Amino acid sequence: MSDETNCPLPRLQNLSVSFPLDRMVRIELQEGALVFKTSHLIQNRIEALIRKQRDTYLNTEDETELNQYEEMDDFLSFVNRVVRNLMQSENFKDS
Repeated sequence: MSDETNCPLPRLQNLSVSFPLDRMVRIELQEGALVFKTSHLIQNRIEALIRKQRDTYLNTEDETELNQYEEMDDFLSFVNRVVRNLMQSENFKDS
């Protein structure tokens, strides 16, 4: 098992002014662990940007926004891996 807690924490440079900070992340409970995910509102925005990218093109502002969402997704994925690995480590110790 790789030890994700020894990996450097992904650093976010900034948050877009368009991020709805009060509705950005949702928390779910899966197998006794908290899982952090982007909200449905953010998922819809990401899908709209990807459609626009596919159908026409993204202007600089849209491209920056999409890149920032990708950074946030990477960050949440890292946090979820750390939580999962810590729980697995605790379960291993208990057995």
